[in-house]
Amino acid sequence: MKIVFTDSLASIEPGHWNRLAGDTNPFIQHDFLLALEQHDCLEQWGWYPQHCLLYDNDTLIGACPAYMKDNSYGEFVFDWAWADAYQKNGLDYYPKLVTSIPFTPATGPRLLAEKEHIDREGNNIGPSVIKEGLIKALITFSEKNNLSSAHFLFCEDDDIQLLKKAELMLRSDYQFHWRNDDYSSFEDFLSQLTSRRRKNIKRERRKVAEENIQIEIIRGDELDDEQWDLLYAYYRVTFLKKSGAPTLTLDFFRAVAHKMLAIFAYHENKTVAAAICFEGKDKLYGRHWGCSENYNNLHFEVCYYKGIEYCITKQLQVFEPGAQGEHKIWRGFLPTETQSAHWIANEDFSSAIKDFLQRESAAMEQHGKILLESSPYKA
Repeated sequence: MKIVFTDSLASIEPGHWNRLAGDTNPFIQHDFLLALEQHDCLEQWGWYPQHCLLYDNDTLIGACPAYMKDNSYGEFVFDWAWADAYQKNGLDYYPKLVTSIPFTPATGPRLLAEKEHIDREGNNIGPSVIKEGLIKALITFSEKNNLSSAHFLFCEDDDIQLLKKAELMLRSDYQFHWRNDDYSSFEDFLSQLTSRRRKNIKRERRKVAEENIQIEIIRGDELDDEQWDLLYAYYRVTFLKKSGAPTLTLDFFRAVAHKMLAIFAYHENKTVAAAICFEGKDKLYGRHWGCSENYNNLHFEVCYYKGIEYCITKQLQVFEPGAQGEHKIWRGFLPTETQSAHWIANEDFSSAIKDFLQRESAAMEQHGKILLESSPYKA
């Protein structure tokens, strides 16, 4: 067995990586992560690949996407206050190690392992053992390189349990996800809501229709050059309006077009808004939206309701429309816990952050109960 760190997925055969990653989540697959590296989306924003690989002789049996970071941008698990505390005490919080998908606040596999591996001595090495080896390797790497910390973001439950077993500190937050209860149509979905929420959604959709706005969903690999230019312009405009940075390039989007959906809104034969989604095996992920003209409720129609319709038609089980936004609850998206795990090298700060996370966890649990009280579904 040997551990290797690589600064590019180009050094790994796509089939070897994807055999571990599976075909369910689009963001963990080799082509998505490599496109980020090859199309100028990472290093200028402070993401430096250091992917962790576990081999048995020449066979890749474990892997983990990991990045050294010199800032906390594009992570969506906010630790700016921790960095400020380090600075005030004359310590460096950066660089740190982050196991995550850059600019992608979506839960998915982080510790990738072969489901069953038989070594040369005939020993059966299970995925939990492989994943525990990856965790240990990432912590050891952080220690040897004098990194302040290691962070595992938006992890699935199985990975979280192993990270907890390794004594990392856990942190929770909430997103808002829609789940498909075997709905036959959008009307069937609406029938499960309270009268007040059902009427509100119908009113919002009616106002868009009364504006004579048409909506079209196009697969990414079917877009022509003009549509690509429009879609990317709408992606950029939202960041520029909010003084943010459009970190993903047009070449990146075109490289992962086969995973994408583009949703365009037209008024009087003119494009007035667009959104980008990614499709997994059983989930739809809403990522970006932009508009050139303001119409009542158009955001809800393009970013939420058309996505719900698409999931029902394609029998996708979950729609994750992105981070934050408690207004999503009234439109059928229920609070869903997301989890991360954290290792802090400095013992004093580790103790202080552990205390903070315990208090934050209690507050988040209460917050989750309050959010559920706003559920739009019938009792």
